[in-house]
Amino acid sequence: MPRGKVTVKSSGKPARQLLFSEALRQQKHPPKHGPPPHPHTTTDNMAEGSQEASMDRILQEISAVGRKLEGMDSAMVALTAETRSMRLEIAGFQSQISGLDQRVTKVETQVASWTDSAQELMYLRSNLTDLEDRSRRNNIRLSGLPEGIEGTDLISYLQDILPKLTGVTFDPPLEFERVHRLGPKKQDGKERPRSIIACLLRHGQARQLLQIARTQGPLLLGTLEIQLSADFSKETVDRRRAFLSLRPRLRHLDVKFGLFEPARMWITKNGESRTFFDPEDLRTFLDRLQEQAQPMETTTLTLQDIRGVSSGTSHPETASNSEAPTSVEET
Repeated sequence: MPRGKVTVKSSGKPARQLLFSEALRQQKHPPKHGPPPHPHTTTDNMAEGSQEASMDRILQEISAVGRKLEGMDSAMVALTAETRSMRLEIAGFQSQISGLDQRVTKVETQVASWTDSAQELMYLRSNLTDLEDRSRRNNIRLSGLPEGIEGTDLISYLQDILPKLTGVTFDPPLEFERVHRLGPKKQDGKERPRSIIACLLRHGQARQLLQIARTQGPLLLGTLEIQLSADFSKETVDRRRAFLSLRPRLRHLDVKFGLFEPARMWITKNGESRTFFDPEDLRTFLDRLQEQAQPMETTTLTLQDIRGVSSGTSHPETASNSEAPTSVEET
């Protein structure tokens, strides 16, 4: 019969008594379900539960870290792809830069060759201008002679009129290789007459005529003023005009100057002399002189002025201004 189960048998005793006897017996001899739990066994069970909870938390954290690593892996993949793309772009840029470098080198080489060519061209142009000026050294230019006054023979007219205009008897007489007026003949007689270019046979006589013109100024033919000057190339004439346009500034800065043939300006300032062949160089030099010549605006006070200010009195020169009457309108 299984333990703990009370079975009432009919043995002739009353049922209540039988139940009471069975209860007493169970109190004295309780049913055995196994040995009671040892105290160390309970502590071990608690530790095992705590370890299991810790392991669960660690596993959860590891899982979270794994998910983060997966996100980082995807980011690294994207970064790697972007880096690869940037490398390709940089490689393209490098190839373009290499091509540009080659082109710049080629351009620099061309510019260097052009610079050399330009310098050579300027040198040749300068020599050509010098040769043209030298070929005109026997020429003189006359301006102001009316059209047709020479008649039909311009050379004979100049041989006759130039000694009279200059008051000099030339020995041997003046001889000309060629004489002509500049440009086409003008239809309107009201316009200024064309200049005359005369090439003398002897260079000394051309220099003598130019020296007389510089000394005497304009030659007078009745009431007409005849200008006699040297004949230069167009480049030399332009340079001379540029030099002459700076004469007002030279006078304003108290600079002594002189224009010599064919086109060079000689100046003297504070005992120092210089020669300029380029008008731009002279303009730059004058700009520096003008900057140095600008007076600095300074105010100087004498001891008497300071004492007058401290005592409340004004300077005699300023007293008249301070005592000037003023009018006040009353409203």
